[in-house]
Amino acid sequence: MKGIDLFLKKLNYFDKQFELFINQNNDHLLVAYSELCELIDDYSSFIINFDNEKHWSNISQSNEIISLIENLRTNSSVCVQIIEKYRAFVLEIENEEVTDYFRNIEDCIEKQFGDVQITSQSKVLLVGSGAFPITLLMVAERTGAQVFGIDIDDEAVQLGKHVVNQLGSHLSIQIDKKTVGELTVIKQISHIIFSSTVSSKYDILEQLYDLTNKDVLIAMRYGNGLKSLFNYPKQKVDATKWRIMENIKHPQSVFDVILYQKV
Repeated sequence: MKGIDLFLKKLNYFDKQFELFINQNNDHLLVAYSELCELIDDYSSFIINFDNEKHWSNISQSNEIISLIENLRTNSSVCVQIIEKYRAFVLEIENEEVTDYFRNIEDCIEKQFGDVQITSQSKVLLVGSGAFPITLLMVAERTGAQVFGIDIDDEAVQLGKHVVNQLGSHLSIQIDKKTVGELTVIKQISHIIFSSTVSSKYDILEQLYDLTNKDVLIAMRYGNGLKSLFNYPKQKVDATKWRIMENIKHPQSVFDVILYQKV
């Protein structure tokens, strides 16, 4: 029981630390930015630690534990958004380091669609592009594809456009505050990536069935088990509409990816 007690103690520690950063005022947060990066990196390492996965399978799913898991998922996501916005604000600082968390994300981008390659003829949509749209930049830079990003956060959209202007003005990248139903190019989209922290991603997937073309390929980032502390887990889909093409596991990543295509 000692191992499980320490495991739960660590979860509660992370939750309290996330709350602390979220409730700080902006001026103090800028000073504590490096500490927040270290916390997120520590949290990422905790999630991909195999020993912790064993403890996870042994904890009881009481209401208290379920509430803690939901808090951690929400608060860690908010803290990542804070880091993204800070990175966008200080983009001009050349020595700004890439944290382990963002390096982890970058390492997974190339494996996003498994054997299905994105080409210069592709049109790629990222749902939940965020303030520092690294996925859009890397996909556009490495494939020459036309890429689109949407987000519901006004500030994230504006900062995302700023980042693209600074780092990818030569690339075909468009970011908007729109829903999938408001995108005029939705029928031409060939690949769609869902950020793992989009809470309504399966509701949006349901909408996409009628909006998209018959060959569209969906890459849904998700986290089950211990990874659900950082990501919304996989859900069942309507088997008459969507089929699973591939379930891509990334043991050393904070999320896995499941590929869907229309039946």
